[in-house]
Amino acid sequence: MIILVTGGARSGKSSFAEKYSASFGDHGTYIATSQIYDEEMRDRVELHKTRREQTDFSWKTIEEPFDLDDCFKSMSKSDQKLVLVDCLTLWLSNWLLCFEESKLNVQQKVIGKIEMLISSLKQFQGTVILVTNEVGDGIVPEYPLGRLYRDLAGVMNQKIAEICDQVFLVTVGIPVELKSKQFLY
Repeated sequence: MIILVTGGARSGKSSFAEKYSASFGDHGTYIATSQIYDEEMRDRVELHKTRREQTDFSWKTIEEPFDLDDCFKSMSKSDQKLVLVDCLTLWLSNWLLCFEESKLNVQQKVIGKIEMLISSLKQFQGTVILVTNEVGDGIVPEYPLGRLYRDLAGVMNQKIAEICDQVFLVTVGIPVELKSKQFLY
């Protein structure tokens, strides 16, 4: 089963995803995609770690800012049944900044990484909960790289949502499952 949890910044996505994980068992793997570049980010990471440690759910944490597809391939060979990835938009920005330095086919390279991840997700035999951000609901970014990021996040979220069994939108701490409410047109 593949589950996507999306919403705006500080909407309660991660808290919901962690709590929802408990409905699938009592332990799992938490893949953290953030890279710590400053004190503010370090504080955010510590807040997430502390929150996870204060529950009865047992997490094995893997810090992996880039190679999610390899993580899923290696976990497919183990007995791992539940994985939570927090978050895809940080993972996307890691790759975007990595490829942006080369200035060559940035969009194609990032979309290639998204496609590789989707392939690995489809092959994984357990439950995956993916946290992402809705970045297209805000203002239009002033700079080209910001606009490219917003556009690629939208593409990624649509492609991932397409393969998901459930998609939750979390706003003001309230999760709403979207796939069961789809309008057919």
